[in-house]
Amino acid sequence: MFDLIPYGRRDRSLTSELNRWLGGSFLQDFQGVRGFKVDVQDKGDHFLLEADLPGVKKEDIKINLEAPYLTIRAEQNTEKTEEKKNYVYKERSFGSISRSFDVSGIKTGDIKGKFKDGVLSLTLPKQEEQQQADSIEIEIED
Repeated sequence: MFDLIPYGRRDRSLTSELNRWLGGSFLQDFQGVRGFKVDVQDKGDHFLLEADLPGVKKEDIKINLEAPYLTIRAEQNTEKTEEKKNYVYKERSFGSISRSFDVSGIKTGDIKGKFKDGVLSLTLPKQEEQQQADSIEIEIED
């Protein structure tokens, strides 16, 4: 039967095609193969960035700052083994994901991070804005 999703909007990535052929088992262990979900909240004097990285260990997360971009990269390597009477089942999955964010307007030297229960939280302090006068009259010289 035909899919009800218009042709142009179907996911035609290699991962999705392999999942279709292999019954949905390809790269299912790595949550967020295409990226990871991020929430950014404006807290007044800083932004709070929360990235969902379930199943990732703290030591497998790398945060790199190359002005003006902050890149979060995570790797996950899992191995499952199941042995029963007549067969042995072993499956491995390896993957890495990353996202970059423009941090211009952020005090990059004061960024702080925490990782707890699969959520990476970064506090991104805002740079103080230059105060501009409401109205200034500029004289023109002769």
